[in-house]
Parts: sequence; C-alpha cells; structure tokens
Amino acid sequence: MTQQFYVSPEQLMKDRADFARKGISRGRSVIVLQYADGIAFVAENPSQALHKVSEIYDRIGFAAVGRYNEFENLRIAGVRLADMRGYAYDRRDVTARALANAYAQTLGAIFSAAGEKPYEVEIFVGEVADTAENDQIYRLTYDGQVADIQGFGVMGGQSETVESYLTEHYEPGLGLDAVIAVAAAALGHDSEQPRTLAAASLEVGVLTRTRSQPRKFTRISDASVEASLATAT
Repeated sequence: MTQQFYVSPEQLMKDRADFARKGISRGRSVIVLQYADGIAFVAENPSQALHKVSEIYDRIGFAAVGRYNEFENLRIAGVRLADMRGYAYDRRDVTARALANAYAQTLGAIFSAAGEKPYEVEIFVGEVADTAENDQIYRLTYDGQVADIQGFGVMGGQSETVESYLTEHYEPGLGLDAVIAVAAAALGHDSEQPRTLAAASLEVGVLTRTRSQPRKFTRISDASVEASLATAT
C-alpha cells in the first residue's frame, strides 16, 4: 500500500500563493488612477480583441491581469450579477463594493479548494461617484483579499517598479491627458531600460462623472491616446 506524503496546510497555501504570483507576474502591468473627472484604467495590451479593461455596469469599470480565460469568466459573472441586482431592485443598488465582496468570496473559495488550482488573476473594480471623494476603487488578489485604493494602484508584471515611478510623478487632480501620459510613462519604466510605449500598445478606459449618459464608461481610441501623449510631451 502506498502512503501519501503529508504537506502542512501552511506549506500548501504558500505553494499555491507562489504559483499564482508567478503566473500573474509574467504579464504586463495594469494601472488604475483617479483623475479630475473620474477614474482611468490603463494597461499595456497590444491586442485589439482580448481586453484587459471593460465595463461592468453604469458607473462601474473592471480591469484585470493574469490568465485571460480566468478573468474573463470573472468579468462575465460580474456583469450578470450586476444586471440581476439592478433588475430585481434598482440600478443604484449595484455598487462596486458589492461586486468586490462577491469577487472576494469567489477567489477565496477557489484559492482554498484543494481540488483545483488557484486563479492566476488580480482585478480592479472601480465606481465613479458624483464627487471625487466618493469614488471607490478596490483591488482583489488571487486569494480573495480586498484592498481599498486611493489615488492610484498597480497590479501585474513588475508592479513594484511601476508603482515607484507613479509615487514620484502622480499628482491628484490631473486632467485626462496628463493622467494617460503619466500612466504610459510608468508602464514603460518596468525595467532597468525604460521603454516608450506607442498608443497602439495601450488600452485605456475611463469612468467619467461629467458624461451626461447614465453609462459613464468610455473606451479611449488609439488616436485619442496618441493625442494625449503628444499633448503631455
């Protein structure tokens, strides 16, 4: 009779966390920033079809890093949850906090389940309010932990290096052009040799509180991103 090797729960959780972190670090970083009129999501993503940044609901946006099929499943689940809650109650009852709690429970359950691998994803959920002080941004990690973000946040890739650049160059209250430019520069400083990122390699989505339509999310075109980069320089 063969005997199974014993692995302590602490070691098992450590191994699962290391596995998830390595998978997430292989991709490029995603940045979320508050700006004068709302919240901007900026990602290095040359693909025109596989989005890292998306809309969830009227005032709620979503950004992710890691395995595309895994965070796409989470995005779709979030859209369905938001639609059901808005239909059953009121559209104002759909909040980023409720979605973040739901995502945290899902990611935490998957991370703790012994029969499947943890998700190799991290996600941002942001909700734009009528005033900047009431904007909500949450970061969710592979194990279901939730963090409240103020100002800016970075996940995936060489996030510490990118975050260090933003700490020095980001200022509250920046306009959209300036915030896109500083995010692009930060994404290019993810190694010892800084890179200049072209507009076509950036994916940018914003939640704008001043937009007259109920849906506040807008995907910024390559031409507009290029104009923002040129304005900043």
